Amino acid sequence: MAEYLASIFGTEKDKVNCSFYFKIGACRHGDRCSRLHNKPTFSQVPSPNFRPFSQELGHGPTVVLLNLYRNPQNTAQTADGSHCHVSDVEVQEHYDNFFEEVFTELQEKYGEIEEMNVCDNLGDHLVGNVYVKFRREQDAERAVAELNNRWFNGQAVHAELSPVTDFRESCCRQYEMGECTRGGFCNFMHLRPISRNLRRQLYGQGPKHRSPPRSQTHHRPQERNRRRSPDHRHGRF
Repeated sequence: MAEYLASIFGTEKDKVNCSFYFKIGACRHGDRCSRLHNKPTFSQVPSPNFRPFSQELGHGPTVVLLNLYRNPQNTAQTADGSHCHVSDVEVQEHYDNFFEEVFTELQEKYGEIEEMNVCDNLGDHLVGNVYVKFRREQDAERAVAELNNRWFNGQAVHAELSPVTDFRESCCRQYEMGECTRGGFCNFMHLRPISRNLRRQLYGQGPKHRSPPRSQTHHRPQERNRRRSPDHRHGRF
């Protein structure tokens, strides 16, 4: 019986634990969900031979920064409250600047990042979520403790440990093929890709990062030399 329960843990057959929360670290039902949301916890006093469960699976710990990214195409407004048009090129440049700043600052302050992904969904439980997978558990633990006392771009940062370790299971495969009919309100992750130049700059020959969805590689705005200035900075932690 125990083996069976372990085999179905976090799957749709599991009637106790929420499979959506287990896969994507978020659930549209929130606290009203009829199933349990098992939030990961850090070890309090690890022994010298202790290996976190995430490392046993071959994955580093993941921290999620809730609703941190704001897509200007969804939020830009004029003084009278009407919607302001923002081009795809402007959105990509804005996103690349945001991604570079967050990635660089977190890695410099807390430790090596294996992978960072940003949701471009519109549902409240996923919109703007930034998932940061650190290589070491102690780096993720310190990041959660310190970031919850910080502000970024005029908003309080809400950081917590996420159960997500394999983004292949979290992503919408239809979106990656350009076939998702649910749009931004899909309950699986729609991960926004960064430009190729920025990917090479941040990752180089280091840890592997998810390739951008095929559907978007052919339609990505033309990349330009990105010279950063103080005016381009979104905010600091």
